[in-house]
Amino acid sequence: MSSKWNKGVSVAALMTTVFYGEAAAQTTLPTINVGHTHAVTHSHGGKKHTHEVYHVHAVPAPRSASPIVVVEESNDGFDSSAQQNTALGPKIDYPAPPKDMPSSSERFFTGGQVNTIPSYRPGEALEVVPGLAVTQHSGEGKANQYYLRGFDLDHGTDLALYLDGMPLNMRTHGHGQGYSDANFVIPEMLAYVDARKGPYNVEDGDFSNAGTIRMQYLRKVPQGVFSTTGGIFNYGRVFGMKSWEFAGGDILGGGEISTFDGPWTIPNNARKINAVLRWSRGEENNGVSITGMAYANRWNSTDQVPTRLFDTGILSRWGTLNPTDGGNTTRFSLSGRWAQESSNDWSKVEAFAMHSTLNLFNDFTYFLGHPIIGDQFRQFDRRTMVGGNAYHAIKFNFLGDKESELRFGVQSRYDDIRIGLGDTLYRMPYDTIRNDHVSEGSIALLTDVKTKWSPWLRTVVGARWDYYWGSNQGLQAYWDSPLSPGVDNPGFDPANPTRIWTGPLNSGTYNAQLISPKASVIINPWDDKTDFYLNFGRGFHSNDFRATTQRFATSELDDNGGYASVPHNGLLSPSTGAEVGVKTRVIDKLESAATLFFIQTAQENIFEGDSGNTVIARGANRIGVEFTNHYRPLSWLAFEGDVTATHARFRGFDRDQADLYAQLLQPDALAWGAWLGNAPGNYLVNATPIIATGVIELGEATGYFANFKYRYIAPRALTEDGFYKSPAIGTVNARVGYRWKEGWKLQLDVFNMFNSRSQQIAYGYGSLVPTDPLFQACTGAIAAPTTDAVCGVGQMGVVGHPIERTSWRVTFGGPLDFDPRSMKGPDLTEPFHLFK
Repeated sequence: MSSKWNKGVSVAALMTTVFYGEAAAQTTLPTINVGHTHAVTHSHGGKKHTHEVYHVHAVPAPRSASPIVVVEESNDGFDSSAQQNTALGPKIDYPAPPKDMPSSSERFFTGGQVNTIPSYRPGEALEVVPGLAVTQHSGEGKANQYYLRGFDLDHGTDLALYLDGMPLNMRTHGHGQGYSDANFVIPEMLAYVDARKGPYNVEDGDFSNAGTIRMQYLRKVPQGVFSTTGGIFNYGRVFGMKSWEFAGGDILGGGEISTFDGPWTIPNNARKINAVLRWSRGEENNGVSITGMAYANRWNSTDQVPTRLFDTGILSRWGTLNPTDGGNTTRFSLSGRWAQESSNDWSKVEAFAMHSTLNLFNDFTYFLGHPIIGDQFRQFDRRTMVGGNAYHAIKFNFLGDKESELRFGVQSRYDDIRIGLGDTLYRMPYDTIRNDHVSEGSIALLTDVKTKWSPWLRTVVGARWDYYWGSNQGLQAYWDSPLSPGVDNPGFDPANPTRIWTGPLNSGTYNAQLISPKASVIINPWDDKTDFYLNFGRGFHSNDFRATTQRFATSELDDNGGYASVPHNGLLSPSTGAEVGVKTRVIDKLESAATLFFIQTAQENIFEGDSGNTVIARGANRIGVEFTNHYRPLSWLAFEGDVTATHARFRGFDRDQADLYAQLLQPDALAWGAWLGNAPGNYLVNATPIIATGVIELGEATGYFANFKYRYIAPRALTEDGFYKSPAIGTVNARVGYRWKEGWKLQLDVFNMFNSRSQQIAYGYGSLVPTDPLFQACTGAIAAPTTDAVCGVGQMGVVGHPIERTSWRVTFGGPLDFDPRSMKGPDLTEPFHLFK
């Protein structure tokens, strides 16, 4: 008891100083500390979790004002750092992890844990999730590219992201299905990140084939915090957040402003402004909240470039083939949440409204389609999204003594979308390939029942029904439609060229529905330190709605000079997932989990290099294993080691690819090498076979601290025949710094510490640049035997976006208090008192 009493005295004194500064400490009488152990209930996701904790009350004697009461709780759970803030400075009460996770692969992270490791961009903060890699192949305002469990998730096609109950994935999006922009997420404001692998929870619907990540912002902070960051390549950022009491609840306000140029020859010139304002009362499972968010960003982008230009010295690694690529985006949202829980039931209602805009200018094939003016194109997306979710659960005893919970709910969403694609020159449009008004709605009914059959056996069984409907109205004007591609088409007339005006013909309506069963079994045969899991579920992702009503190709004619027909595509693409795993804490202070998983998809979305879009391909199988470890042997030392290995292959045979390959092998085409990488095969393009992460954390809540993160992504096939492969990626990020007990912080972040020269992202496809001999042959500059197929494919090779070279950022921050009397600056000599 004496050790706990001493700990309580020191912690109480520390917290009094941190919260109220030196002035308060000097004007109050000595504190009285009372410590005792009792049960404390934490709330998360509509469920209660009770823990035995040691509780200290430090009550200073009052002055003329009301007394100051500081409460400090220590969590007796596995990870003691969950209740410490090791990144922001002041103490923040993060939620405790739920104790009834239904799978071995689900992980829960507090905001403090997310912010412990340095992130080059906001989306990389999600790499705290084992097996998830987050990259970028364009400017700093475009959505990240994600890899998980053998999926090239593009910008989010099979990974569902949510923030405060709002879906981030944009269906029927201008750049890619499921486009999920996380650049507006402010990592310091996160309360927790709940990461679920696989489609095993009835709450998880669209885009959940690989998994679901649910992020939640804080409701309040005990003390305001601000930070300012500066670094190489003109990086600058100012962040702040603070809480106030208002109308019986709390207001939390936060925001950031940032600028960044990057190492590129054409600077990113990224300019971002971001703000959050939330009012809440009560707790997450017993209270109400209203949240507003506003975000704007604009940037230039250096897109991927053929590596043959790097290798020959024609272009710098930091150069670009189109200096006008880039974009701008905005996002405004309002969301609300109400929750109530009793001993017999609980309810939760969420509602949201969001408006977003996006303009993107990209050039992925350079001079393949338009040899004179280049292949830059514009994609735009304007949408308003509204929706809501409602859940109710009833707790009861099944068969007399089997603790059970029956949950049922409804999810709904409606998107009103203006979306389009057109060719541009220096960001100036000169034709319109697509211009559509899409209205797409969905509703889902879901239910599951959780039953504790015995102290060692629990089950969760449920299902969801999804119904999607919508309409597409083509707005393409005749005089804006693209011209026939060339004189080789039978219908081409130089005096009166054919316009491919397919917009009105590709309009229509469509609907689809899907039933998805889910089941989980949790077995605890020996003690409370080892659990076994069996999980099964059906998931799905929706396809671009325009593909369900499209009848004709938008930019090509058939062999007779007429509009080329295209195959019909369905709206919902299902998958089946299963996994078996074990999670154990047998070794003291070490939590390990091993999971064997299998995923079978009915269809795949794959990258199409010559248009910069995705196309629907045949289904695939993935089987893999995931091994995660978290070890904290000492309060100031922690290790994280995770590895995921996946074998991913298409099913069946690609007949269309085989036909193209046969054309490229003709005698007059063979010498140009367009056949390389175009053989039919079963490799899933950019499916990562191995992702591994290692993390070391050093330091207490105050004083010196350091963190190191190593991330490895194995070489992966870039073409279906596996001929082209990406280089391996191995990078080290590091953070060192010092935290004062008053809440101030000084830290240095170093990214790509050992200056890896790998590709942050790579593709394998055909393109043309003026220095290619094939370009000169296809444009008639030199006489050479070529075929239409060869010129249509272009010069095959690896096209990549290099990892940014070694960079650094320095952050200084501390308490945000508008009363100067209570502020106390840091003692700048304190870090040098190593042996005091």
